[in-house]
Amino acid sequence: MRESGKILAQVIKHLEKNAKPGVTTMELNNAAEAKIFELGGVPAFKNYNGFPYTLCASVNEVVVHGYPSNYVLKDGDIIGLDLGVILNDFYSDAAVTIPIGKVNFEARRLINVTKNALRYGIKKAKIGNTVGDIGNTIQRYVESQNYGIIRELCGHGIGKNLHEDPQILNFGKRGTGEKLQEGMVICIEPMLTASGEWRIKKAKDGYGYATKDGSLSAHFEHTIAITESGPVILTEI
Repeated sequence: MRESGKILAQVIKHLEKNAKPGVTTMELNNAAEAKIFELGGVPAFKNYNGFPYTLCASVNEVVVHGYPSNYVLKDGDIIGLDLGVILNDFYSDAAVTIPIGKVNFEARRLINVTKNALRYGIKKAKIGNTVGDIGNTIQRYVESQNYGIIRELCGHGIGKNLHEDPQILNFGKRGTGEKLQEGMVICIEPMLTASGEWRIKKAKDGYGYATKDGSLSAHFEHTIAITESGPVILTEI
């Protein structure tokens, strides 16, 4: 899983360099797929639960699972890039949200707060803590910044399947839920809305999810191993 995560981290860096005004989200999908195969992995999302692409490309109000398309990215957009890699039957999963060209202050702040929320959640991914400790830490930080947390979607366990138990909510109470044990691997993935409204609806493509009120959304995710020495990020260069 560490090796799978290394491939995924390199693919994300490749996409970050290529995501700019004038590029279509389908071009990013194709670039992601080519890079995964070049590095010796297999796309984890392609044909998973009927999803026909390698990359989830979620623009502006789309929270997650957006279809790549002929949409041309423009100055001021933000895009969530979510994808996974299979290597020797083991999975990794990660996501980033990045600005396209020049974005306004609110969009940049939303991205930064979401990234920080993931960082705070990861710090709680220690042996003996519970999944509720992770969710509570994320929730308290996000709400202190006056943003909303998507409650109908969550993180998850990962291993020989893309989605495994336990569910990793981005809200909750300390000391509740499953206890974290050495050797577990989980995906923590806060999803925030700029307006504070957390409800979602089906996106226009009929597959992804978008904010119900049309406000901007941001999403970050890492695959984390629970070890004696603390949380280890497997999807980071």
